Amino acid sequence: MALLALKNLSINYGAIQAVRNLDLEVNSGEIVTLIGANGAGKSTTLRGVSRLLKSREGTIRFDGVDITRQAPDSVVRLGIAQSPEGRQVLARQTVLDNLKLGAFVRNDHARIQSDLLKMFTLFPRLEERKKQLAGTLSGGEQQMLAIARAMMSRPKLLMLDEPSLGLAPLIVLEIFSIISNLNQEGTTILLVEQNAKLAMQQSHRTYVLEAGQITFSGTSSDLLTDERVLHAYLGD
Repeated sequence: MALLALKNLSINYGAIQAVRNLDLEVNSGEIVTLIGANGAGKSTTLRGVSRLLKSREGTIRFDGVDITRQAPDSVVRLGIAQSPEGRQVLARQTVLDNLKLGAFVRNDHARIQSDLLKMFTLFPRLEERKKQLAGTLSGGEQQMLAIARAMMSRPKLLMLDEPSLGLAPLIVLEIFSIISNLNQEGTTILLVEQNAKLAMQQSHRTYVLEAGQITFSGTSSDLLTDERVLHAYLGD
């Protein structure tokens, strides 16, 4: 059974149908990449899973539970966390406060402290800057904070929306190394990413979204050599 299963999912933005009859699965332990042009519905899909957007039809099942009508905080409690596009850190709060707010659904205080130490081990620069206001961090540091904040809820599924956006190439490689490490430690990841080739190289399976619909899907290694995907999304 898939950890996350979307069946016939449709989501509207006002009168615009942004996602149409979407079928998508993420199995436990995978990194699954969702690629497509701007406006294809990738971020809408993640926001639908987080329940930040209501679905018009279809179902969302997570870990065997139908979450199609759940509230966003309930979804986090069940084990889904999202690092949003644009990072959206709380600029006027410290790094430490941002991380603590990531654990807002938890009351196991000893484990929260343990997880803070774990995040500082994974992201040493955040420990160096833990008393610094998040808005004064570099773009790469803010992205690290956004991922670490999401991890503070101890998610079974981590959704990452454009983690490389606006970052220098060396920082992008560092972020993707962190993503790989999180997955190797047991976190399942659903990744939306503009750098399609790098994302596919790091992931197990890929879905290609066009105008709110899946047009290609398969193992990332297969799609990396698919002429249609190469021409449309990989610049080859």
